[in-house]
Amino acid sequence: MSSFMTGKRSKLITIAAAGTVTVATAVSATAAALPSGSAAASAGAADSHVLVANQHQVAAGAAHDATMSEEQRMILITRARYALAERQREYEAALARAAAARKVAAAKAAAARAAAARAAAQAAAAPQAAAVKAEAKAAAQQRAARQQAAQPQAASAPSGSPQQIAEQMLTEFGWSSGQFSCLQPLWAHESGWNPHAQNPSSGAYGIPQALPGSKMASAGGDWQSNPATQIRWGLSYIQGNYGSPCGAWAHEQANGWY
Repeated sequence: MSSFMTGKRSKLITIAAAGTVTVATAVSATAAALPSGSAAASAGAADSHVLVANQHQVAAGAAHDATMSEEQRMILITRARYALAERQREYEAALARAAAARKVAAAKAAAARAAAARAAAQAAAAPQAAAVKAEAKAAAQQRAARQQAAQPQAASAPSGSPQQIAEQMLTEFGWSSGQFSCLQPLWAHESGWNPHAQNPSSGAYGIPQALPGSKMASAGGDWQSNPATQIRWGLSYIQGNYGSPCGAWAHEQANGWY
């Protein structure tokens, strides 16, 4: 009976020792799965090798040490198994942390690549955006210049009878209102201030009696009917040839024409 129980206990001790070695081997495999070069992998590999060797010794010693009771042997092997299981949990946690760190690093790298791509796209689009902005600014400046140029002209557009229009235009040519006293009789003699007056013999036309009348087209396309267009052309003609209406009137009085 004693021999039978002793054999049975020996088998239990051997099984327990084998389980301990299996746990140690699992720890070694878990450590090997950690990222190469990491501190956890290096420490885990070293610890697992030492633990496997120690547990082989524990199993062998527990099976053959005659001074130990079966209970002591079982306690010793159980403690070794618990120590190995705890170490395996530590290695598995380290493995999980390493995987999480790799995932975070991959996410950061992807975010950095996306940011670099956005920056490159913005840099590539910047010259085109600047050109569009500059073009829009130039167009706005041109519109403002045209509006500004049109405002004084609209504000000073003469109105009234041909004589009133002519008197208002004198200042545009740098003359005083006194010059109208010469302009009035000059064009009264030439055309009677009639914008449709035409000399049947020479073909001279309009208030200033331009010859030919189409010369006044340089002042506006409506030269045949608009008194203001005819007067502006006539004053420009007087300025270029006689200096002032009084100069033209003096020539008219002396020669019968201007």
